[in-house]
Amino acid sequence: MRALSERGVRVEFLAGNRDFLVGSACAAAAGLTLLPDPCVRAIGGVKTLLTHGDALCTDDAEYQRFRVLVRDPAWIAAFLARPLDSRRREIEALRARSEAEKKVKALTIMDVNAAAVVAALAEHDAQAMIHGHTHRQGRHEHRVADRTCTRWVLGDWHADRGNALACNRQWGFVALPRA
Repeated sequence: MRALSERGVRVEFLAGNRDFLVGSACAAAAGLTLLPDPCVRAIGGVKTLLTHGDALCTDDAEYQRFRVLVRDPAWIAAFLARPLDSRRREIEALRARSEAEKKVKALTIMDVNAAAVVAALAEHDAQAMIHGHTHRQGRHEHRVADRTCTRWVLGDWHADRGNALACNRQWGFVALPRA
């Protein structure tokens, strides 16, 4: 990312639930700009709400409580003050717990809540939304007041495959297939 930034490309970063501890020192070293979650950008002339998406999964009350906890500045400071090995062990335990919980939770609970999506689009007066977190790649339409808004969900990303959403003024948003 640093090399890309040094070539004059603006690199922006919106943290997710696994990388929310990325801070200003990391951003400076990588040459990127941290974005708040959510934020609005004009993309291809479309007012677009960018968000990780986990805050929209309002039906998963347990996850929402966890989300509030790990974004608390006091919790973050205490966590980062611990030795690296201790932090790694806790992260591994949290990931294992998350994977186990995903196997028993209903898919509908772990997906975005439609009312939360509509409320976010309305609050930010956005025509489109792009998010990940649920990683159920697709395009969805939502009715917000008197207009139809589009929500794009990005798929998950692994070393052996990925996906992207491309945009230009001629054809708008297009989901690119997994590599």
